[in-house]
Amino acid sequence: METIVPPPVSGFSPVESIAGALDSGVLFLCDHASNALPAEYGDLGLDPGQFHRHIAYDIGAARVTRRLAHLFGAPALLTNYSRLLIDPNRGADDPTLVMRLSDGALIPGNARIDAAEIERRTELYWRPYRDAGRDIVDAMLATGVIPALVAVHSFTPFWKSQARPWHVGILWDSDPRLALPFIEALRAEPDLVIGDNEPYDGALEGDTLYEHGTQRGLAHMLIEMRQDLIADEREADVWADRLAGALAPVLARPDTHMIEHYRSRALVDRPSTPGKRP
Repeated sequence: METIVPPPVSGFSPVESIAGALDSGVLFLCDHASNALPAEYGDLGLDPGQFHRHIAYDIGAARVTRRLAHLFGAPALLTNYSRLLIDPNRGADDPTLVMRLSDGALIPGNARIDAAEIERRTELYWRPYRDAGRDIVDAMLATGVIPALVAVHSFTPFWKSQARPWHVGILWDSDPRLALPFIEALRAEPDLVIGDNEPYDGALEGDTLYEHGTQRGLAHMLIEMRQDLIADEREADVWADRLAGALAPVLARPDTHMIEHYRSRALVDRPSTPGKRP
């Protein structure tokens, strides 16, 4: 039987697109940019304060993404909805696509969600973001300049009671072209603690970079920034500028603009701990 997907709520666009030069050689992505929900979902039964936590969005990541796009004159895509609605950085068949419990918080509006509602959210919110990513990559490739992909996320200073020492973590799967020289550049700065696949592992089958990067042979990496460093807009801009200084020479390398396929570690090393996924 054909699934009939109700139309989206009028006036709510699931994706923010920032214009930039299609031949800039880099596309910036922010999967967890927003803590907003379409009006029809209200607050999912949560206390409003929960929407200021990491469970709702990646604090500071949107500001850093917009600044990087500006500095490189590059396009960027950001989500306009909270990860509590549906997580755009999960594969469509991932059991954590719609979270019922997140970091100790029960989400009442998701607790008894059925397959039909998951499919509805997938079609109205998750898929438009993936489609927008595919379309912009296609448009960039059409210029003859092969783009690199950089996703921007943020992480909490503590996981449970354990402090996370990294200022920035670089997540990557099997393609080292962006990640390794970028890690080397950041580690050359003596005041920084840089994580290599910390605080999460970058190999996640079905995530945004798996689809647009791994499967298409495009150089890619995910930048994780500690939230207390970028929660303030001014500080977020300072950190974006700092990242840009390290990123520019990496993007100038010819190998970051070639199509090369690497076998994903996610096909054999599947994460088993919920806390180990960005």
